[in-house]
Order: sequence, then structure tokens, then C-alpha cells
Amino acid sequence: MNRAIAAALGLGLSLMSAGVAPAGEAGDAVFADRGPWTLNGQDLRWSLHVEGPEVAGFLPIDEGSVALTQAVDPSDQQPVLELIQTTDTRTRQIGPFPISGGDPVLTFFLEQTTRDMARLTGGSPFYIRNRIKESLAQGGQITRADNGTVARFQPFTADPNAARMGGFQTLTLTFVLDDPKQPIRELRAETAGEQPGYVNAMALQ
Repeated sequence: MNRAIAAALGLGLSLMSAGVAPAGEAGDAVFADRGPWTLNGQDLRWSLHVEGPEVAGFLPIDEGSVALTQAVDPSDQQPVLELIQTTDTRTRQIGPFPISGGDPVLTFFLEQTTRDMARLTGGSPFYIRNRIKESLAQGGQITRADNGTVARFQPFTADPNAARMGGFQTLTLTFVLDDPKQPIRELRAETAGEQPGYVNAMALQ
């Protein structure tokens, strides 16, 4: 799951920002190189909340969490990263990820949003993933606020299939960022209006 979207989103971007940015710069900020990760024995933890309509296969999460932790690869005894997702009903381990690779939490968030949208609309996760990839690479806005740098993207507003997306054409991806070497503080995917009422929100604790 994670390897697929990591490959799809392999943009190799660096931080470029100030004011409202032209196409590409918002994605650069989100995909800034935050590695190599040095957790020093302290896990990083994000709260996790997911809501949406009752559809078979869709898992809402009231009060969950995602922890980024460091482990040891048993095959070569080298340090790696893992994610531990805890929901209302289960705990699962995701990884491993390389210490010096991309942001595992960002990868997790984007794949979660992609799969949720596919389940709730019946659309192709490959199509959805590619549209999100294009939006993050080429579009978006980045602004300065008191609580940090905010990057926003709307991947489907001009999509030719927007009329068949059941409200997901309004999807907005929002990222609250600090220093480019620091973890992303908040990640949020949200549709506008009551239908479908989808939210995927993570906040660094």
C-alpha cells in the first residue's frame, strides 16, 4: 500500500515559499526533504479522525492515532521507520520505511484519502491517486499564517469526471507546515457541504 503511493508521488521536491505561491511551490513545501529522521527514542504521534457516510468497506475513526517510530530491520540490523496506526477497533503496523526516505506520515495520509475516496465513490484508486499526484506537483496555494505555513490543494474542481464524484469534486487537501525539516503539523482532507461529509484529519500531538 505505502510503497505504491510513495512511488506514484516520487517528486523529489524542495521547499520554496513566500506569500501566495504559483503552481508547484505548494507541492515543494509539502514534499520538502525532512530526512534523515532522528527520533532519538521518542515517537512522534498524530491524532487521527476520519468521518463520512455509512458505506460498506469504509472505516470511520472517532479517536485514533498514528505514531512514527524507529525500529531495526531484522534482515540487516539497520534502523528503519514504522507507523503504528491505532483506531477504535484495531492496531496495525505499517512499514518499514527508510530513515532517509520520504515522509511516511504524508504517504499514509495520501493513501488513506485515496482509498477512502475510491470506496465512497466507487471510482478507481489509480485514477484518484494520479489526479492527487498531479495537483500536488503542479497546483495549490501556499500562504503564511500565525500558526505556520498553510498549503492547500483542490485536485478535482476542474476534473472532467467531477459531476460523477458525489461531492468529492470539492475535496480540499490542507497541510500546516513549520520549518521544512520538521514534521507536517496538520494534514486534513475535507469535502464541502453535507454530502458526502468526508473528513480525514491528522494533528501532531
